[in-house]
Parts: sequence; C-alpha cells; structure tokens
Amino acid sequence: MRALCIASILALLIMTGCGDTTASRSLSGSAMGAAAGGLIGSMSGSFGTGAAIGAGVGLVGGYLDDQYKKGNIDF
Repeated sequence: MRALCIASILALLIMTGCGDTTASRSLSGSAMGAAAGGLIGSMSGSFGTGAAIGAGVGLVGGYLDDQYKKGNIDF
C-alpha cells in the first residue's frame, strides 16, 4: 500500500502544472495536489485536512511552474 501511495504521489507531482495558461496550470496543480493530499491525509486519519493542504501546495506549485516556464523566475 505504501509503495502504491508513493508511486501515485510521484505521478501527480510529475503532472503538476499541465496546461498552457497561468490559470490552467495553477488549477491543475491544485487539483492534483488535493488528490495527493487527500490520499496522504486518509492514511494519517484526516482526508479533508490533507486535501486542503495538498490543494494549496499544488496551487502554488502550478503557479511557480507557470512563471518558471515563462522565464519570470529562475531557480
């Protein structure tokens, strides 16, 4: 079960930021983050909290990915 969880999270992280616009990348990151967070949260006893945290992290990740692809930030 743990390996499946880790594989799912990695797949979601790889796909974070899919889209062509800032909004689509941010929203797809948010949706994937919510799914991953919900999965992690359900294993620790709080699906809702995990999904909310994951959605926030995914939203920020999708936005940062968009800005990086546009050349506005450099890591």
